[in-house]
Amino acid sequence: MATYKEIKGTQIEVLASDPSNPVEGQVWYNSTSNVLKGQAATTVGAWATGGSLNTGRRSMAGAGASSSSALGFGGWLGPPPNTMLDLTEKYNGTSWTEVNDMNNARRSMGGAGTQTSALAFGGNQDGPPTDSIFTESWNGTNWTEVNDMNTARQQMGDAGADNTSALAYGGAAFPTMYANTESWNGTNWTEVNDLNTARYGLSGFGIITSALAFGGETPPNNYKAITESWNGTNWTEVNDLSFNRSFAGAAGADNTSGLVFGGYDHTTDVRTNKVELWNGTNWTEQADLSDPVGAFIQNAGAGTATSAIAFGGEGPSNQMKTQTEEWTGAGASVTRTFTDS
Repeated sequence: MATYKEIKGTQIEVLASDPSNPVEGQVWYNSTSNVLKGQAATTVGAWATGGSLNTGRRSMAGAGASSSSALGFGGWLGPPPNTMLDLTEKYNGTSWTEVNDMNNARRSMGGAGTQTSALAFGGNQDGPPTDSIFTESWNGTNWTEVNDMNTARQQMGDAGADNTSALAYGGAAFPTMYANTESWNGTNWTEVNDLNTARYGLSGFGIITSALAFGGETPPNNYKAITESWNGTNWTEVNDLSFNRSFAGAAGADNTSGLVFGGYDHTTDVRTNKVELWNGTNWTEQADLSDPVGAFIQNAGAGTATSAIAFGGEGPSNQMKTQTEEWTGAGASVTRTFTDS
């Protein structure tokens, strides 16, 4: 039998701690824990339970780069008592920590960016409820009011890399639905080309030059599986979701790769735990969320197709959810411990 050195051309490393950035195929012996380990890639995606939010709520926005670095903000305790929230929480892969509040409490807003550089825009405000044009920028510590959107609306799709670059599309200021798309350059919002289908409750992910919009609804309770791809200039209809849904969570880097999870279909009063993966051409069903929290899970992408996070939402009988689930997709790098069994 060939030895490891004969196969790989090197001895197995002996290290006091695991390497910080191991590569696929790397093998080492951890002399502190006395175990043999190796780096591999996952073959299928799976969800795992994460730390709970401090405040359970629905219709919040989110931002983040991965399942271990996310931001959740705003949301709604209702009904009852129909309370809009300005709360902000950040996630470190283990637990959520409350940080500085938003300036304006609201729900169903758009969100984009990362845990240290995010944008919150639009939504629905308290007292009496009204649709918002407010935009706030997050610098990792505080929220600052910046220039408003051109069109007040809620329940829109969103995309963006950070607080200097974001996209808002669709949404509604009831009873009016919008196909409008606006692009944020760090200072101002500019109207650009519209979606092909006006709708609200849609989801999305990506950046301002490469985004995806999917799902949503039009009155009365007309649920959509429509998917549209944005190339930085125009929206193009592409292949539909496997089934109709609105108010779903999403995560993805651009219009070639992403994830949709949860959602709602008022026509059947079904809150779904179904998950679909987008590969740039088609949607494919993946492992389900463990709980059909479904409706009004966080809007705005938090993560990628291989490392995403789902949090909050509304369960049956209007329970406000605190749960968090972390997604590790196929092809993600993972450390394995070798045993003799």
